[in-house]
Amino acid sequence: MSTPALAIQLSDAEMRLLQALVYQECGMYFDARRTHFLQDRLQRRLRECRMDSFYNYYRLLISAEGKQELAQLLENLTVNETSFFRNKAQLDLFHKSILDDIIREKQAAGDHYLRIWSAGCSTGQEPYTVAMLVADALAYHQLRMPNPGATMWPKPLIPPPWKVEIPASDINYTVLRAGQEAIYNEHQMASVDYSYRLRYFDKVGERYAIKKTIDIIFCRNVMMYFDEAEQKRLVEKFHRCLRPGGYLLVGHAESLLGLTNKFTMVYRDSGTAYRSNEVPQ
Repeated sequence: MSTPALAIQLSDAEMRLLQALVYQECGMYFDARRTHFLQDRLQRRLRECRMDSFYNYYRLLISAEGKQELAQLLENLTVNETSFFRNKAQLDLFHKSILDDIIREKQAAGDHYLRIWSAGCSTGQEPYTVAMLVADALAYHQLRMPNPGATMWPKPLIPPPWKVEIPASDINYTVLRAGQEAIYNEHQMASVDYSYRLRYFDKVGERYAIKKTIDIIFCRNVMMYFDEAEQKRLVEKFHRCLRPGGYLLVGHAESLLGLTNKFTMVYRDSGTAYRSNEVPQ
């Protein structure tokens, strides 16, 4: 197959076929106003696959062998523009009115579980923004209605007895992975003021990482199935996710010996665990 020298023009029937496939696979509908965008993204994939026929490309998409290419096409159809604290007026409404009302309602009902879904989260700036605003709102609520029995030090981001869950989803797996990594450059952090950076981010070289908040990770009898290189990558990721002084528990036949120097083994009554060498400040 050769790289097409000119853009392939789809017939109306071919365009309808592509529209139907995209709609069937992910629910995105491209009407007449957006067919130019759809055609542009299609041309990119044709060039990448070195195909010069829509018919051959379509056959690839609907074949068992073409599932990965279909996923690539669908990812190309998403617009992943996002930023921290985007649409400030709407976030102010959420933070100062909607969230305050919901917290009061739940407090009155004895329900301290808050769940917020970020649908179409892109590279994570929206759910992390929501998390920061929720943490601020709950801290302020705690100041107004203190719970003497819940005094803890250091103060947790989410004051007890509150529990918060913010599931985040996106059709684009590539941007989801970026959101899971939660590391952002200076340009991406432009809309995050100093106080938020200080409280919720760690400076890692020239970039910013969401602060580690996981206390304990269980990963037992999993690493034994990976080679040494993959084990090292996994342990490094666990270390980034754990809070300073957090614990990692692996299987009884597994060890971090030779994989990292960022954990210290804890041994007690025949039980073992690993503690991050970073001590809480």
